[in-house]
Formats: sequence, C-alpha cells, structure tokens
Amino acid sequence: MKVTVLVGSRSDLDAAEKVRARLEELGIPCDVHVASAHRTPEKVDRLAADPETDVFVAMAGLSAALPGAVAARTTRPVIGVPLNKGLGLDSLLSVVQMPPGIPVAAVGLDASENAALLAASILALKYPTITAAIDRYRAKWREEPGAPPTRTT
Repeated sequence: MKVTVLVGSRSDLDAAEKVRARLEELGIPCDVHVASAHRTPEKVDRLAADPETDVFVAMAGLSAALPGAVAARTTRPVIGVPLNKGLGLDSLLSVVQMPPGIPVAAVGLDASENAALLAASILALKYPTITAAIDRYRAKWREEPGAPPTRTT
C-alpha cells in the first residue's frame, strides 16, 4: 500500500508536504517526488509505472499538465490538485477538463487535505483498517470549528 505524490516543481513541495503529513497521520506510506510533465517526462513515466503505488496525487500550478500526464500513463486512481499560483482558475480548468479515457479526480484549489483524505478513502476499499483511521481523524476534527460532516455508512 502506497500513495505517490508528484509535484511539478520544488516550489510546490509545501503543498505535497501537507498531503504526506496527513497520510502519515492515517498510517499510510507516501513518497513525494518532483517530476514535471514537460521537463522530466521520463521520470513521470517511471513513477506512473511503479507497481507498489495504489493511488497517485499530482499537484501542479500554471498549466497543471501533471495530473493528466500521470493519468495517461496508469490505470490507478489519480487525484489532481490544482495549485493557486495567482492563476488558480487556469490550473483548476486544466485538471477538470481531461479528455475521455484520462480520468483525474479534482479536489479543489490548494486542497491538499482533501486529496489526502480521498486517497485514504480509496485505499480503505482494499485495506479496511484505514476506515478506522479516517473515522478517528474525523472525530478529532469535529471537535474543531469548520469540521467536516459525520461519515455515514
């Protein structure tokens, strides 16, 4: 079980760190890589082919080509996180307008937290122990203002 997080440049590592920290809190292994769809496509190819990755989180600003590039190279779930680099709408549109056959789940601008929780929820389908970790996290979060709604099963 593993989530691989890819960011298009080093300037996006802070967003990736939020995903990594949340997944770590939920007990989910995570790797973070800087890989550009334009500058290092061979690295994107290699990472997308990793047989140990169950879910990908691809984060990018500006053109936001990275989530689509990863999705074009794998059949595993890809969660796209458009980053608001002053052009948030452009990156959001790039992530949500994937062509047929290239599915990318979009979680919202700068939504690192939601990307981690969606990745965990996807993994929980295969690894039921993750459900308990998500439930504990949400119970803790409900004690804070702005808490998410209670999960219903």
